[in-house]
Amino acid sequence: MGNPVQKNPGIAAVLSFLFTGLGQLYNGQIFKGLVMIFCSALSIFIFLLGALLVGLYLVGKTALSGQISLGIALIVAGILLTGALGIYSIINAYKVAQEK
Repeated sequence: MGNPVQKNPGIAAVLSFLFTGLGQLYNGQIFKGLVMIFCSALSIFIFLLGALLVGLYLVGKTALSGQISLGIALIVAGILLTGALGIYSIINAYKVAQEK
């Protein structure tokens, strides 16, 4: 059996900074990386849905009562989720690469 391939923690962290989950893929954590990419895409979708609701409200197209509040809540949730996933991805990719 051969030695496991060493991974550069800096490269793993930079890849995760550029795109959430990419550092995990670099480290060989394929499933974890794909799940993180999916969750990141979902959080961006939540943000965009909130932005759409706010935008429609601003041009006078109100479809829901409380549309502005829901839109703002979705925007904030999307930003927080995207940021939290990104930070976790960077830290996790760095630590896993150090261990390998």
